[in-house]
Amino acid sequence: MIWRKLNGEILLLPIKEAVKDVLIEEAKNNTKLKVCIGTDSQVKANTTEFATVIVFLRKHRGGFMYFHNEKTTTKYHIKERMLLEVAKSIEVAYELCDLFIENNVEMEIHADINTNPQFKSNDALKESMGYILGMGFNIKVKPEAFASSCCADRIVN
Repeated sequence: MIWRKLNGEILLLPIKEAVKDVLIEEAKNNTKLKVCIGTDSQVKANTTEFATVIVFLRKHRGGFMYFHNEKTTTKYHIKERMLLEVAKSIEVAYELCDLFIENNVEMEIHADINTNPQFKSNDALKESMGYILGMGFNIKVKPEAFASSCCADRIVN
């Protein structure tokens, strides 16, 4: 899996090592971090592109993010695509959660799912919330899910 910085620079380390280095460096600077992980997708013609982001928020000092994107020609129903977005975020969160626990870093998963029943993505709300909470993670949905609805959305658009 290739991860990048927002400027397009490829991370040369595996994501777990890169995140560990970030946590060490930010701790040296006495920075309080919060991490938000989210995924968004965009369907264009016969291709679906997914982008997963890891957003590092520095308390009162801005933030930065890493992202991974992938494309597929598989066709998905909207509910299936929403649940796949959540699964991609959980996969990353699960891989990194021990680092966040060890370093006392708050982490939440952001799901690009609307709480308004008038939107199609709402069909996946209950299952997504159950999936994320069942894995033991905190969840944010629209409009508070900026990692998926703003940051990841920027990568796929």
